[in-house]
Amino acid sequence: MSNWRIGSFNGALLAAYFVPAWGMIAYNIMFAPVHALYEQPNISAALFISDHLNMAGMDLVRVAWLLALGRFAVVAFFVIFLLLLCVPSTRKSGGSDEALGIALGIGSLISFACMVMASKVGETGALRLHATELLLMLGTAIVLVFERPRQNKEAAATTDLSLRVPHLASNR
Repeated sequence: MSNWRIGSFNGALLAAYFVPAWGMIAYNIMFAPVHALYEQPNISAALFISDHLNMAGMDLVRVAWLLALGRFAVVAFFVIFLLLLCVPSTRKSGGSDEALGIALGIGSLISFACMVMASKVGETGALRLHATELLLMLGTAIVLVFERPRQNKEAAATTDLSLRVPHLASNR
């Protein structure tokens, strides 16, 4: 457990929430777009789209599928992050942070947009849900920004030697 970074552990906990939750939401949208769009996690987007953008019918279904595609993309990047996290050398060097960063970026964008839509239509339950998800993702992003991957002693010694002036035979 000593070779786990805080950002990796935080990202794994976040993936443990978002993969099943957003996966089930996107799966429901894929098979019953209009019905699933009017459930609690998506109600703000459904009401905003139907009331403010005056979309109905097939346009509403297309927007629901785009929302599902975005959620599936976030789930896919979280799964890729978890797979990369299983390799110790990748975990130690921070190589899995790119997949986590992409998942956090897309997920934060979706949560922020849904949060703004929830505030416009007056859905307080959806507003709390999306604000909580957004804060979870932003907190993990802040940890990733400020946490540097740990360097091993050999790499530190190599970088220290590269900064020294070379001693050539004619330079003695």
